Amino acid sequence: MAWKWASASVIGTSHIATADRLQDAYSVSQIGDDGLLAIVSDGAGSAEFGAYGAWLVCRFLKVKFRGHLQGQLELPSEDQILDWVDELRDQIAAIAISRESTSRQFAATLAAVLITPNEELTLHIGDSAIVGRRRAEWDVLCWPENGEYASTTYFVTDDPEPRLTIRRQPREHDAFAVFSDGIGDLALSHADEIAHVGFFKPMMRPVDAASEEGRLIDLSTKLAGYLAGPSVCERTDDDKTLLLISGV
Repeated sequence: MAWKWASASVIGTSHIATADRLQDAYSVSQIGDDGLLAIVSDGAGSAEFGAYGAWLVCRFLKVKFRGHLQGQLELPSEDQILDWVDELRDQIAAIAISRESTSRQFAATLAAVLITPNEELTLHIGDSAIVGRRRAEWDVLCWPENGEYASTTYFVTDDPEPRLTIRRQPREHDAFAVFSDGIGDLALSHADEIAHVGFFKPMMRPVDAASEEGRLIDLSTKLAGYLAGPSVCERTDDDKTLLLISGV
């Protein structure tokens, strides 16, 4: 399986206006010859170390999955994943104590997909999303979840435990998109809870057509320019992260 992807993460205009930093983080990595892991995390804007929390989420889970899958493609069990998330939360708590802070100040969401030749595994906490392409249609694999109040969501650091959804299913999709909530209004129909085929079809076409493998540098640069451009920023002032992954 020859994986290729375009990826970009750009700061929102609201954060530029307040001289803040990009709160999103992501990771895409091939695992063995046939597997791929993609992770997006969005640090809470109200959290002092939200950007650091998002980076920790991506780095920690990347290391855990790569270590588990070294030399094999058998997916980790749900219990193993829950243990990893607990370990991640403990690590964040220890870092928070060292900074005389609290875990809440490192709050970050999670959207991750692990793809092997035979299976798909998704992990989800919060308002990011994952979609997959199956026979030219785009299925929502992880729908954004909002919290009890407007403009709130769920985080890895929530007490007493995070609202984690783990789904494991046979491999059905040949392309995937993982994105933070800044892309949601562009990519999803919230009224019908479906993906906008008109958004993903043209965005994925050049990724499918690329002859290279791995991260597509030129397309990633163009994707970043598009996400930072006026046509997108007029619709959302939030940070925007989008991973477009093709196995075609």
